[in-house]
Amino acid sequence: MNTLAATTLEIRRPSPQVAEVWLNRPEVRNAFNDAAIADLTHVFRAFAQDAALRAVILAGHGKSFCAGADLNWMRAMAAYSWEENRADAEKLADMLWAIWSCPVPLVGRLHGDCYAGGVGLAAVCDVRVAAEGMQFCLSEARLGLLPATIGPYVVRALGESASRRYFTTAERFDAATAKALGFVHEVVAPEAIDAKVGEIVAALVANGPAAVRACKQLVRDLAGVPITEALRADTARRIADIRAGDEGREGVQAFLGKREPTWRT
Repeated sequence: MNTLAATTLEIRRPSPQVAEVWLNRPEVRNAFNDAAIADLTHVFRAFAQDAALRAVILAGHGKSFCAGADLNWMRAMAAYSWEENRADAEKLADMLWAIWSCPVPLVGRLHGDCYAGGVGLAAVCDVRVAAEGMQFCLSEARLGLLPATIGPYVVRALGESASRRYFTTAERFDAATAKALGFVHEVVAPEAIDAKVGEIVAALVANGPAAVRACKQLVRDLAGVPITEALRADTARRIADIRAGDEGREGVQAFLGKREPTWRT
C-alpha cells in the first residue's frame, strides 16, 4: 500500500476489509513527534476514502501503547513562540480529527503505558480493549500543562466527572478502573488481547458495511443532542434511506430466506 507509506508506523492489511496500524517507535514507548502526527493524519485520511475497508486496529509495538509526547519533541517546543505552539497544536488537533472522523470503526489494542496524548489516541477509538496491568495517566498538569487538544475526545470517552478528577490530579489509573469508568470496553490478560481484538473485528466485518458506517455516524450525531421533532424526523429518514437501499434490502431478504447476505460470501 504505497499510498500509506509511513516512517513511524507499520501498516498491515491482512485482508481488503481490515487494516492494522501499529505505532512503531518502541524505543521511546511509541511516544509521538511531528513525524508520527503527520503519518497518522495521512494514513487515516486515506482510510476514509477506502470503500473496501470495514475495520481498523490501532496498536503499539514494544512495551507500551503510547507514552504521550516524545521528549526530544518537547525540548524543541520549549523554545517555540506562541504562534509556533499554536501551529504545532493544530497539527495534533488535525491528526485526532482525522482519526475520529474516519467513517471506518476503529478498535484500540491497548497495553503497557498509555499516557497523556496516548490517552487521546485511545479515546478516538470506537472500541477499546485493554491488557490487564496497564496504566493510564493524563499527566499534563504535572508539567504545568493541560490536555487541551485531546480533551474533547477524552471527556466524551471517559466522562465529565472522571475527567475532572484525572485532568486535575494527574493520577494514574489501571485498566480495571478504566473499565469501571466506561473508558475501556474489555480488559483481558495480555496473552488474550489479540484473540479478543480479533473477535470484535470479526463481528464488525460480519455486519453490513454501509450499515456499520451509518451506525458510527449515528452515534456521533445523537450524543448529547436534545430529542426534538427535527431529530425524530431525521432518524426516521435515516432508517427509511437504509431500508430502501440495496444493502438493507439484501440484509432483510437474507434473514428471511435463512441465508448469508452477500457481504459475508
